[in-house]
Amino acid sequence: MTLVDWFVIVAYLAGLIVLSIYLGRNQKNQDDYYVGGRNISWWAIGLSTMATQTSAISFISVPAFVALKEGGGLTWLQYELALPLAMIAVMVFLIPLFRELELISVYEYLEHRFGPSARSLVSAVFLLSRGLATGVVVYSSGIVLSVALSIPLWSTILLIGVITIIYDTIGGISMVIYSDVIQMGVLVGGIIVCILFTADYVGGITEMLASFPEHRLTAADFSTGFGDSSEVPFWGFLFGGFFLYTAYYGTDQSQVQRELSSKSAAEVKKSLILTGVARFPLTLLYILMGIAALSVYNIAPDLASVVPADNPDYLIPEFIMYILPSGVRALLFAALLAAAMSSLDSALNSLSAVTVRDFLNKWRPETAQNLNVGKLATVFWGIVVTGFAFMVGNISDTVIEAINKIGSTFYGPILAAFLVGILSKRVNTKGVITGIIAGVGFNAYLWLAHPEVYWMWWNLIGCTVTFVMAYLFSFLPFAESVKPKEKYSLSISQILQREKGWGASYLMLIGYFLLILAVVLWL
Repeated sequence: MTLVDWFVIVAYLAGLIVLSIYLGRNQKNQDDYYVGGRNISWWAIGLSTMATQTSAISFISVPAFVALKEGGGLTWLQYELALPLAMIAVMVFLIPLFRELELISVYEYLEHRFGPSARSLVSAVFLLSRGLATGVVVYSSGIVLSVALSIPLWSTILLIGVITIIYDTIGGISMVIYSDVIQMGVLVGGIIVCILFTADYVGGITEMLASFPEHRLTAADFSTGFGDSSEVPFWGFLFGGFFLYTAYYGTDQSQVQRELSSKSAAEVKKSLILTGVARFPLTLLYILMGIAALSVYNIAPDLASVVPADNPDYLIPEFIMYILPSGVRALLFAALLAAAMSSLDSALNSLSAVTVRDFLNKWRPETAQNLNVGKLATVFWGIVVTGFAFMVGNISDTVIEAINKIGSTFYGPILAAFLVGILSKRVNTKGVITGIIAGVGFNAYLWLAHPEVYWMWWNLIGCTVTFVMAYLFSFLPFAESVKPKEKYSLSISQILQREKGWGASYLMLIGYFLLILAVVLWL
């Protein structure tokens, strides 16, 4: 790293702080801080949603999976199969209702429908799981960035944490969204620049593509994920992935909070369509990045010698250092820092929102619109998550996989809690809490006793168990009857009436799913 490189990185980070001051200058209350006054454009929300998925870990690990990881290659495309269909489910059943109710925390809905105990249970689960997962992401990003920037690990963790706390606390959700948009543009531009430099280095795009091993070209692994030891089972990603993405984009506060910041329910749907359509081309860019890096790796001993055989995730940072000139690579490394901060900033804002709205405001009603309370909660979670990131090194390397499994343990049951609330007026509080406990418990049983069941399936299984148990328990003789307000539960006919004007969009997303499926099967 040269002085020019460091100047670019420092200027980039300083620019983020200046932007946060500009965007936060007119904040007056928690609505402004957490949902941007509900006045943020759909395209910014859509790009921000994608950018959070484009974390530093994704940017580094996906190309490494494609290029070097055992069992890798184009099978990564299977991750995208269910996304367009999940966007339809989110658009039809979940987000429009939440937006119309003008929620700040999505878990407020559960109290409106089932009472405070259901809201508190799910909110607490979110705080625990999201706080833990975010600390792991910060630690993992810090490892790779410390190698790329040639500085100690503690300094990269501190850099990510401190800068994010500053701009997130000042700018709120508006800063989260617009910084994500900038980061997305820089990363996409950086990937394209890397591919162009690679093509020049190896003698053209054709030579670059031709160097990719034939055994990595197969995109579909038609395993089930039930006892066949596959790490990328097609059927698991198709069916389990549908429930995972529906839960993540429709009930996880770290994602839904952006969508609640839109100008209207129609604007939310536009942002979700953008996410559903644009993520596949972005994944193809990641794959091309992996192919480009491998083509240089195969003919450049200097590059191959610095990538550990047991840790291919170092391929992309070393590749960037090798192939890009000073200044250009600094901009990409600055974007990688921003990508790491993107995963943290959205988590901090959502953790703060849930803490304040679902707990503190219930105990201290006078804090309901106090802006400074929200900002203090953001600082608190920033310190907690960054502090935990320093501790992750004392935990086994399998913790990242464990975090993915923890998410899938809870996502299906939480999704089912929202769906039974919206679609049924009969399910009551005891029924939904029993269902959540049963669904999570059954997934935990699968984790401990049946590791042969691939974790992606837990999203479907947990949702089904919770849905069934919530219904059954609500119909027992001693179960109390409930009469939810009309606007919190909707009949299928009401939903169909509301969705009349969106049929063409849903058909487009179905067609897009078929296109992705055709590409995967063709490859």
